[in-house]
Amino acid sequence: MNAGLLASLRDARARTLSLLEDLDDEQWFGPELEIVNPPIWELGHVAWFQERWCLRHLFGLASLRTDADALYDSAAIPHDVRWQLGFPDRAGTLAYAAGVLERVERTLAQAPDEPYFHELALFHEDMHGEAFVYTRQTLGYAPPPCSAPHVPGGGPRPGDVEIEGGTFHLGARPGTGFVFDNEQWAHEVRLAPFRMARAPVTQAEFRAFVEERGYERRELWSADGWSWCARAGARQPVYWRREPGGSWSRRRYDRWVPLEEHLPVHFVNAYEAEAYCRWAGRRLPSEAEWECAAGPARFPWGDGPPTEAHAQLDLASDEPCEVGAHPLGDTSRGLRQMLGNVWEWTATAFAPYPGFVPGPYGEYSEPWFGDHRVLRGGAFATRARLLRNTWRNFYRPHRRDVLAGFRTCALDA
Repeated sequence: MNAGLLASLRDARARTLSLLEDLDDEQWFGPELEIVNPPIWELGHVAWFQERWCLRHLFGLASLRTDADALYDSAAIPHDVRWQLGFPDRAGTLAYAAGVLERVERTLAQAPDEPYFHELALFHEDMHGEAFVYTRQTLGYAPPPCSAPHVPGGGPRPGDVEIEGGTFHLGARPGTGFVFDNEQWAHEVRLAPFRMARAPVTQAEFRAFVEERGYERRELWSADGWSWCARAGARQPVYWRREPGGSWSRRRYDRWVPLEEHLPVHFVNAYEAEAYCRWAGRRLPSEAEWECAAGPARFPWGDGPPTEAHAQLDLASDEPCEVGAHPLGDTSRGLRQMLGNVWEWTATAFAPYPGFVPGPYGEYSEPWFGDHRVLRGGAFATRARLLRNTWRNFYRPHRRDVLAGFRTCALDA
């Protein structure tokens, strides 16, 4: 167990560093924005979190830095303060991260047989690795050097799949390995029959909404969504622009490229997804519908772990693939890309399951209940080892910097 866990911890750190190593010192610091962290601070935070749980909590060891909590505790340090902290420079941050991992490697053999806290640190780093990817997009940096551009192919995947509904158990079951507190535990829900799209909404489909003045039509938006749209001055997805002659392009990291019709639309928020649904006479699925449609096994295709044939994950490419790709990852009913490619917004507010008890990392879920929205499925930059059908992601519904798209359901059964 420890050998495999150690390999995973090293792999996560190698991925983290590969997402930062090509950036210059100014890019490591980055501009002060509401939706991203300073990359240099975020690397220090990843190391601090690993040290907190794998060294300080498990073994009672002192931190390698006496000021670590004052610099890197995200629960205690407001977001807009993080650029003003006196954290170490690039070399010092790298040395701190390396020192923590070396200490973890030395102590791993003495760790308890239950790997919970090492897995917690591993998956925390994996999630921040994904954040580094969308930070590069937000800040207009070059594509991640550790991945290649996607290869066209797969095409569209139109149509709906009928789901019979009935009694369904939502959530993770005990004894299935590591799960986060917000997945605990499986509980019975009743679902009416519904019809779900075989694939996420594409760029071509969303372009039609934009061109029919979807961002200007108040009747298509919720009250909160219209208020956001007005404040943001939104007229199209955040990284889209209209070219002379009427064609559309999108910013792909640091350059502009034409829209690709069969790629899923992403970098859209929950309000944009809902407005599209009203325009199309559709709706977002609830998270219970999404999980029911994904199937009762660990993954949509069964219990076997994800491979590159099943899903677009692990930065195999630096952006999503076409929605018709990866047929081997289909559910038994023919839904495609339920895991990987883009996170999918649901209609469900992030809330605890019945009997919720916070895990040891109490700041992970509980502070965000109520004003966040559930997303499901994972994205092209998500690590495969992180995901399962019960995994719940959550962001505030106005966020359109994350790797999120959506699929729709029919309004009628």
